[in-house]
Amino acid sequence: MAINIKTFFDQDTATFTHVVNDKSTNKAVIIDPVLNYDQYSGRISKTSANEVISYVQGHSLSVESLLETHIHADHITASHYLKEKLGGKIGIGNKIKDVLAFWIPIFNTAKDTKLDGSQFDKLFNDNEVITLGNVDIKVLHTPGHTPACSSYLIEDVIFVGDTIFMPDIGTARTDFPGGSANTMYDSIKKILSLPNETRIFMCHDYPLQGRDIAWVSTVKEQKERNILIHEGISKDEYIQTRNKRDRGKAVPKLLLPSLQTNLRAGTFGNPEDNNIKYIKIPIDKI
Repeated sequence: MAINIKTFFDQDTATFTHVVNDKSTNKAVIIDPVLNYDQYSGRISKTSANEVISYVQGHSLSVESLLETHIHADHITASHYLKEKLGGKIGIGNKIKDVLAFWIPIFNTAKDTKLDGSQFDKLFNDNEVITLGNVDIKVLHTPGHTPACSSYLIEDVIFVGDTIFMPDIGTARTDFPGGSANTMYDSIKKILSLPNETRIFMCHDYPLQGRDIAWVSTVKEQKERNILIHEGISKDEYIQTRNKRDRGKAVPKLLLPSLQTNLRAGTFGNPEDNNIKYIKIPIDKI
């Protein structure tokens, strides 16, 4: 393999951050980094992000890109902080514009959150190819969880964000605005059309009792054993089961802080006239 992969786990949000580097050039990308946030005190910390920084610097890597699989609803991205410390361009799928158009009016943050997505350095088209040193990264739009979800295919590895989980967990929810079980099915089938040996790297894991945290499966394993979408399950069956699971499901505890910040690529917006930045909580809107 021409690449090396290092995975970090943030236990508070059950999130995996992946650092991928081209061995021949030491060029690297960072996928789905986490900024730690305490919702009770409103304080942020950079413990998880600093672990990534230590690794990148300790291995003399040069960061080219900070890749978001989607606008996360369960953690705040550290992309902006890592860009300041390590460089690199922040990228996300170009359907982010749909997400911005829905949420910015709810938060009433048009004054410091751009509707055109230009707070991100790069908006990726479906099937666009970017480079990591001497290695290609293919961007695949995989909506369903959100309209802006993308997966990143690098050699025989694909980083899928929240689209699919370990086989015993299933798939991500599809009840967020713009989400769709119908669309999710098609996106997952796109992923599972890759060669059987393709490794699938997760963004989260919520293991059942008795199983250790895990973040890698294969296309073959998912087709054979995924509890919601293995090869024996039809599209109609998946949609029915996914929608039933999502009905009445609680929102993620960090939904509002995460969305509001991640729509700005990891910044907290403009300070108010007292020089303090705030996270808004809209009442009776979610």
